[in-house]
Amino acid sequence: MERFAVIGLGRFGKKLAIALAMSGAEVIAIDRDRAVVDSIRDQVSLAVRMDSTDEEALKAQGVDRVNCAFVCMGQGGSIFESSVLTVVNLKTLGVKRICARAPSLTSGQVLAAVGATDVVYPEIETAQRWAYKLIAPHIGEKIDFAPGYSLARVKAPPSFDGKTVMELQLRQKFNVNLVAVKRGKEEESSKTDQKDIINVPLPNTEIHTGDILMVAGSDRDLARLPQE
Repeated sequence: MERFAVIGLGRFGKKLAIALAMSGAEVIAIDRDRAVVDSIRDQVSLAVRMDSTDEEALKAQGVDRVNCAFVCMGQGGSIFESSVLTVVNLKTLGVKRICARAPSLTSGQVLAAVGATDVVYPEIETAQRWAYKLIAPHIGEKIDFAPGYSLARVKAPPSFDGKTVMELQLRQKFNVNLVAVKRGKEEESSKTDQKDIINVPLPNTEIHTGDILMVAGSDRDLARLPQE
């Protein structure tokens, strides 16, 4: 199970933490405001009231063991300073992926300089989009056609190589439907008689590493598709 820390539970951070938790991830939600922490306690794995500029406090709550930490603090001089110090602490703790919310391009450059691997500008990107990007990095373009349901573009992982649609059993194992297949470049060059795009994949259609699969299903089920 993927583990995330969301630090700063304003409007953006709270939505992000809940969206990640609803996708099946383990989420540590952190804020200085007790009321805010209490309001999300039942919707995430762990909700903690603490000062994220305290490196030892972060480590005590297991933040050093998360796959990704997202710093979502608001704007303002002292708050931005806390964001910077928090990013520095996370980097010192060895967190490999550190995402940080930035109020401006200049602020984003500062956060990146001190260790943020991804910088987010909420005015442009939504918390829901980032939640799905974090929980399912193997999912490419995604078109929402109903609340919680999407048509997504997925690159076939190595474990799919040489297997037929029947053998993969995507519907039975993952509850998703294969809509179409676009052959990868290697497959196109090795089999010139092979169609580039298969609009109606048949049970005996063979899938190869690098093929692009168009699949439909719930966001939760799509996130469960293999990455390797």
